[in-house]
Amino acid sequence: MKLSIQHHLRIFSVSGALLLSFIATETEAQRRNLGGATHATRPSNMSRPGAGGAGTRQVQPANYNRPGANNSGTRRPVNTNNNRNINNNTNINRNTNNNVNRNVNVNNNVNRNVNVNNNVNVNRNVNVYRPPVYRPVRIVPAYRPIHPYYYHPYTPYYWGPTWHPFGFFVATLAATAIVVTVANATYHYDQGVYYQQTSGGYNVVPAPVGATVSTIPSSAQNVQVTNNNYYYYGGDYYSKDGKQYKVVPPPAGAVVSSLPEGAKEETLDGKKYMVYNGTYYQPVQKDGKNQYEVMKTEPID
Repeated sequence: MKLSIQHHLRIFSVSGALLLSFIATETEAQRRNLGGATHATRPSNMSRPGAGGAGTRQVQPANYNRPGANNSGTRRPVNTNNNRNINNNTNINRNTNNNVNRNVNVNNNVNRNVNVNNNVNVNRNVNVYRPPVYRPVRIVPAYRPIHPYYYHPYTPYYWGPTWHPFGFFVATLAATAIVVTVANATYHYDQGVYYQQTSGGYNVVPAPVGATVSTIPSSAQNVQVTNNNYYYYGGDYYSKDGKQYKVVPPPAGAVVSSLPEGAKEETLDGKKYMVYNGTYYQPVQKDGKNQYEVMKTEPID
């Protein structure tokens, strides 16, 4: 059966429309099916799925952290860095505390050194001369002073650079010092001063009664008591024994112009006396000058 040209054109037009419709439908199905041979273009910020993914792709944020190996896909929040910073700060504080403790230990060592120095000073002070403790005394009631009581302030007298008070410490002695032995005790005498050897040097001590020396300082004071002649220097008294000078106890009634450093004021029977090396001196005035008279005392039982 013969068809007209118009009829053929109509059939071709319908067939072309069906073909275009089929191609469009097939293309849409391929675009939706990601497992097909044809793939859609992936966005630039899309991460690739894991090996076990189902094909669905998600865009991950820039600060997203990957899950751990034992995680089942659950992802931690982005505050892991904050936790790590807190731990680091804790470590810094702990180290700082350790440094402070070490500084304290150093200070303790300094304190120990100071204590060692204090001990050295204490040991040296033990060797310094200590005045003897005297028993309480009183003025002998029957004793009558030669001069009347006349109070005046005490002023220590200075005998020059070669004289030193009791307890004075020297490391070495002058070449002019001589050895003096009294009652099995050894002393060193030099220019009116007596020394005894101690740890590291020599201490000045009172003149031992009975010691005999060949010379005394030229500035020694001549003291007359009744008919006896004495010599006084630096708180010590001598009597002439041939060509020697012998140390004697202070004679009652002796009047001297000065007292050495170390004398103390003490009150007896309402009067003030000066005490030096166990001897009581009454302040008096002689020839218009302030002086001191040796008093006669006795121990109080």
